[in-house]
Amino acid sequence: MKPYRLSFALLLLLAYLGVQALTGERGLLSGSSRDALLGQREDQLAHLTEQRRDLETRVRYLRTDSLSRDLLEERARAVLGFSDPRDYVIRVPGPAVQG
Repeated sequence: MKPYRLSFALLLLLAYLGVQALTGERGLLSGSSRDALLGQREDQLAHLTEQRRDLETRVRYLRTDSLSRDLLEERARAVLGFSDPRDYVIRVPGPAVQG
């Protein structure tokens, strides 16, 4: 029985590595889940890139050399909570704060 121990251990190791090569996280059979995850991440990247472009445009218009009065007024109203007397203000209750 002693001469077969090494062969048996190598066979078990080979079987383990073969199963991992097929079904592991980076195995051959998990390609579709990786592709789906890649698609989700690409969509997320596109959304974040668009959001960044929008924020960069807003920042550019808030700089002193190219200040947009409309954007400045919009941000001041949003931050300070003010409104023009001619504006219609509809208050919507926010989410309940749990303390």
